[in-house]
Amino acid sequence: MAASFYSNSVHVDFDSVLALDEPRMVSMFRALVASGLQGFLGCSPMVYEEALVEFFANGRVRDGLVVSTVNGVSVEISEELFAETFELPVDGLGDLSEMPKDAIFDARSIVYLSGEPISLSGRKNQMKFEYRLLCDIMAKAISVKAGSFNPITVEKFSLMTAVVCSIRMNWAKFLFSILKKMVSPGSKQAKGFAIQISLLLATFPSLELDGAEEVTGTAKKKAVSKKRPAADVGAAVPKKKRTFKKKSISSISSLELVEVAEEAIPIQQTDVDATASSVPPVSQDLSAAFADLQANLLEQIFEYQSGLSSKLHKIEQSVCDSLRDQADIFRNLSQGARQEARMLDDVQSIRFNEFRKIVLAQNASIFQGLADVRQEVQAVNAKVDIMASRLNAILSINT
Repeated sequence: MAASFYSNSVHVDFDSVLALDEPRMVSMFRALVASGLQGFLGCSPMVYEEALVEFFANGRVRDGLVVSTVNGVSVEISEELFAETFELPVDGLGDLSEMPKDAIFDARSIVYLSGEPISLSGRKNQMKFEYRLLCDIMAKAISVKAGSFNPITVEKFSLMTAVVCSIRMNWAKFLFSILKKMVSPGSKQAKGFAIQISLLLATFPSLELDGAEEVTGTAKKKAVSKKRPAADVGAAVPKKKRTFKKKSISSISSLELVEVAEEAIPIQQTDVDATASSVPPVSQDLSAAFADLQANLLEQIFEYQSGLSSKLHKIEQSVCDSLRDQADIFRNLSQGARQEARMLDDVQSIRFNEFRKIVLAQNASIFQGLADVRQEVQAVNAKVDIMASRLNAILSINT
């Protein structure tokens, strides 16, 4: 049961990885250091197995604190203690939903093998080697998710974006919230942080965790479990005095790191399986053949996925080019129509102005003719008046 709490725990030996002769890998780990996660991922890789089991069995959240009882001693872990112990940043984004969309878009192009934006529903093997390793670190050591680690999820990619694009994260708040979920009843959050919780428990002076056997794994290219012989298991059962086993994390190289630099073994993962002693050993030849077959199948699948992604990208590019051409055509037609409309408006304005001038000229001629007629009428009226006055004078004489 204890092994399930730290079977996916990851410890990063930053001194080793930063000395690699692999610039891209070193650059990725420097980004991890700059993010503020060095103290959390690179802390002392010691696990107190039985104390860890008891911590989770009795753990709960009370007044914002993670509280538990280990070996009869009450322990309380606050967010402040959590941040101070691992030197975590306490300012920045506290939730992945606040991650800038443009940063996620940039990260999708940075991590993809082809340089194109990777799909957030794609697979980890579509990434560059160093970012495959970063994806595993984020999934196992930060978000602590159970199940397959190959599919890309929005949560894992948002965590990667924070590192790749140097987004300031409040890691103390984010990681402590995950720890609280681990001890909350009914939570679906997987148990983890085994190395970090062991270190926190060791800070309580009243809690005795020593006095037990310390088992150290050997650095190997492939993980090899330390199994107790059947006789030793039987001899260990009747012990009545309770002690805590102090186990170190077996040092193994991750798959991605071995593919890039086989001499580097800086990533340490837990590999404790004391209950598997009854399983018969598997033939080394059969294991090697199966590993070769698996590697060949993965390579073929990756090549197929890469070819399919390339074809899809070409189709997408062709569709985008076609839509862009259509948009240009519609834009040109729209501009031509507007220009023709403006030209028609100009012609109509010119014609209207010419017609207006003609009408005004005709009106002026008419008004002038009326003025002349009025003068002639006035002259006739004057003559009539003269004749009328003479006629009146003649009539008056006759009478």
